[in-house]
Amino acid sequence: MPDTSLAALVHAAAQRLAEAGVPDPLVDAELLAGHVLGWSRGEVQAAIIRGDAPGEEEAAAIDAVVVRRAAREPLQHITGTAPFRHLELAVGPGVFVPRPETETLVQYAIDALLAAAEPEPIGIDLGTGSGAIALAMATEVPHARVFAAELSPEAYPWARRNTEGVANLTLVNEDLAHAFRDLAGTASVVISNPPYVPDAAIPRDPEVRLFDPAMALYGGEDGLDIVRILSTRGLELLRGGGLLVLEHGELQGEQIRSILAADGWRATATHRDLTLRDRVTTAVRP
Repeated sequence: MPDTSLAALVHAAAQRLAEAGVPDPLVDAELLAGHVLGWSRGEVQAAIIRGDAPGEEEAAAIDAVVVRRAAREPLQHITGTAPFRHLELAVGPGVFVPRPETETLVQYAIDALLAAAEPEPIGIDLGTGSGAIALAMATEVPHARVFAAELSPEAYPWARRNTEGVANLTLVNEDLAHAFRDLAGTASVVISNPPYVPDAAIPRDPEVRLFDPAMALYGGEDGLDIVRILSTRGLELLRGGGLLVLEHGELQGEQIRSILAADGWRATATHRDLTLRDRVTTAVRP
């Protein structure tokens, strides 16, 4: 008689995901089982230890989501959520799934907002995608006023859903090249995780290549077209001494610092993420 325990199901799922090249097969198998069963990963692990066995319908549902993940559909698209700092964001097709390295990016903005002398410092997130960065700033610095722009008609509804009801956050469906002209010279922080993949550099991971929106990935021939726009916009929107915070690829720091220095920015610096890769460049408006 076949083993229908949760332990056997999760083990088989992890094996299937490993064969499909999924990076963390056991983690994903446990999270997918938890998604179907309405449990946390810890609760799934406890149920495995107890020897629990799901019913036939639940087992079939687990198998169905494992098939999707084995096809390299992002885990977050299947579960409909993505963790980001203390947040749980709604995500799905059409929006860039927030990554752990971006949690490093937003810390620079949060620190600058907390250090700002203004009673209601202004933070601006250009190209907000799911709203992750803007929402982190608004909730972790509740006395700040946060403004976010997203142009994509597919991504904007996700940002609207995630930021709805947050009183100190204003979201607009506009091009980052033109948004918030009325805020010129007032912001303490301008932050962005722009598209920075060079057009010819096709990402290796199927989850990125097949499911992340091209508008959120590709930034022109050298990947830095939007960075050049952000340099100009940052000078326009920030007050003197305000901070520009940009995410980028690990080999782009030097070139971005050169772009910013040529535009007149001060104190350009590139910082590493948790994997010790260059990931964030900051600069101060003169």
